[in-house]
Amino acid sequence: MSLKFALFVALGVFGVAFIFIWIKALLSSKDFSRRLMPTLAESAIGFATDFLDTLGIGSFATTTALFKIAKVVSDENIPGTLNVGHTIPTLLEALIFIAIVSVEAKTLVLMIAASVVGAWLGSGIVASLSRRKIQIGMGIALFVAAGIFLASNFGLFPAGGIAEKLWGLRLIIAVLGNFILGALMTLGIGLYAPCMILISLLGMNPKAAFPIMMGSCAFLMPVAAARFIKEKKYEAGPALGLTIGGSPAVLIAAYVVKSLPLTLIRWLVILVVVYTAAAMLKSAAKEKNSPSKNAH
Repeated sequence: MSLKFALFVALGVFGVAFIFIWIKALLSSKDFSRRLMPTLAESAIGFATDFLDTLGIGSFATTTALFKIAKVVSDENIPGTLNVGHTIPTLLEALIFIAIVSVEAKTLVLMIAASVVGAWLGSGIVASLSRRKIQIGMGIALFVAAGIFLASNFGLFPAGGIAEKLWGLRLIIAVLGNFILGALMTLGIGLYAPCMILISLLGMNPKAAFPIMMGSCAFLMPVAAARFIKEKKYEAGPALGLTIGGSPAVLIAAYVVKSLPLTLIRWLVILVVVYTAAAMLKSAAKEKNSPSKNAH
């Protein structure tokens, strides 16, 4: 059995396990009182963000911004809702891009495994953080995302090379880098753009980033999401909206649209993300002045 085929099997196992865990939690007596049915707006957010995600924009910064502006999800539950709601669409992305983009299996598997371990450790930490700490962390994460989008629009990213695999010290750096990115992703720092930068700096073909970054997210998100579900640090209705709206968006973006004027889209995203980052940090400042509301 080839490594790539084993990845497809593992993706299926992770997907089924995640669905089982989520359904079990939703049907439990303690969780059943939560609002389960998503609104049309929540599903629309899922469609828009996962559509852009499939084209390489990423979904975490955009979803966080829309959640914050529309006041859909409480700030402390945004990281968990992102990870839970975007898991199934990301699994679909991984299946598509691992199948159609060429990258060496060993490099792919090792980088994916590193991100999963990082996510498992990171989600446990994030789930235990107070509302204010999450607001500060996500505010900083959004400013970082805006900076990455800005650098991309000005062509400041490395062009990359033509390699489809890594070895030796470069492979070790890639594995350690993806471990860190997996941990940071649980706080809402999207993995896509940083992973593409990492791969390009190491001399790989930037196209190889798609199966690596989508495969990494497809494996780490069910792991992180399971911990958020266990800790009840997410909101069920909005998460289901992301899944219901996002899944068909992935298929449309991958097989029908395929490309858009991404530079223009990134400029729009930068404006929204910077506004949201400022709003998140402003909320954190208010939390500091109201210590009784910041109890954990």
